[in-house]
Amino acid sequence: MPSIVKTLRIVADPNRLRILLLLRDEELSVAEMQEILVMGQSTISTHLSQLKQAGLVEDRRAGKSSLYRLSSPARTSGAGGVLDQLLAEAKNEIPEAKSDQTSVRRVVKKRQEKMRIFFDSVAGRLGKNYVPGQSWKGVAEALLRLMPPMVIADLGAGEGTFALLLAQRAKKVIAIDTSAKMIEVAREQALRHGVKNIEYRLGDMEEVPIDDGEVDLVFFSQSLHHALHPERALQEAWRILQPGGRVVVLDLVKHRFEEARELYADEWLGFSESELEVMLEKAGFAQVQTSVVHKEPETPQFQTLLAVGDKAL
Repeated sequence: MPSIVKTLRIVADPNRLRILLLLRDEELSVAEMQEILVMGQSTISTHLSQLKQAGLVEDRRAGKSSLYRLSSPARTSGAGGVLDQLLAEAKNEIPEAKSDQTSVRRVVKKRQEKMRIFFDSVAGRLGKNYVPGQSWKGVAEALLRLMPPMVIADLGAGEGTFALLLAQRAKKVIAIDTSAKMIEVAREQALRHGVKNIEYRLGDMEEVPIDDGEVDLVFFSQSLHHALHPERALQEAWRILQPGGRVVVLDLVKHRFEEARELYADEWLGFSESELEVMLEKAGFAQVQTSVVHKEPETPQFQTLLAVGDKAL
């Protein structure tokens, strides 16, 4: 846990303050920080090493690179209050701070665009190929928990296969996806099957184009691990649910198949039961339940995780 004295000493450098301001709200790689700060890789790596040794920054592996963020102890310890105050003042006093934040948004948009391009490229054929965790047993487990006909949001709907299943029992399904081509394919599928109670909307699961309290049930079917910020997607689910509504998440159990990042544009390599439970509770959900409902026999033996939570009345 960083001490107050160590915190003050380490943040005396304005460049380290700039890095901390960036990492307060967003995980970033060294390459992304190079683009934002216009500094050399060795300089940024040196600053990060010092910040990490001071307990102010932590990292996690993401494929071939590492993503850095403000450490949990730095946010919650006594030094965290001092750091918050320093960063609040630095935001106004460091000349580059405003342009840095603009650059962060541009870098994050590039990440989102990379994922959108992938799904645009496989629209119309994704369902014909293998998708990790797309288990009919898992789907059946989820459907068993459905209540009578209701308004349902399918977030990260893809080609709309799951939305078609939900539409059989729903008053209306609102299917959201970030890929225009996926939406186009999904609409064509619904038309072929004569399904009229699905409404397709182009949008991001972290900024859902649905009004507060508009739906009774929110589904994430193998989509949450594509969110840059899963916790924000779950907060959006809570927002669009009416009181008494329910969220259902079908996703992969945390795994080590790194190739999934390139093969399927996965941002996260699944979630553990405890991670998903904590995220749901932080988003405001109560009565959270999680369980592993399927394990694939073939290597890499993906497992499917089911989680449900309620929005209190």
